[in-house]
Amino acid sequence: MDKYDAQILHELQTEGRLSNRDLAERIALSPAPCWRRVKRLEDEGYIRGYSAQVNHKKIGLQIIAFVEVSLNIHHPETIQNFLTMIANEPGILECHSVTGQCDYLLKIVSKDMESYETFVSTQLLTAPGIRSVNTLISMRQNKLTSELPVALD
Repeated sequence: MDKYDAQILHELQTEGRLSNRDLAERIALSPAPCWRRVKRLEDEGYIRGYSAQVNHKKIGLQIIAFVEVSLNIHHPETIQNFLTMIANEPGILECHSVTGQCDYLLKIVSKDMESYETFVSTQLLTAPGIRSVNTLISMRQNKLTSELPVALD
């Protein structure tokens, strides 16, 4: 990856709807080589896709919860069943295997506390192998970005 690739990643993270012509102009390349670079960055997995950032509150999702999950059984089948359940739940935005007191950290959105409580009691706590669940409710989102710091030098 050279400085042009880094600039492309920076510009597209900032403004994903940028046309190839405008992108080429911003990074001081002609459009054809710029397009080839973007295509290569996509093909090599640097760029995973393009999406809109939707305001969760505007679509009725008032709750953001960070949930610590501990398993009592660390058998491969139990772990796979847990990860499959997580993958199939649209309200779970992220799932991280972590170090520390718990095994997984989830980021969950829900329309309200009642819906969240129902999900936890009927889905999460009833899943085989779950030892404990600890919830942290976000009171305010102070920063939200998906832009990764790309070295531009």
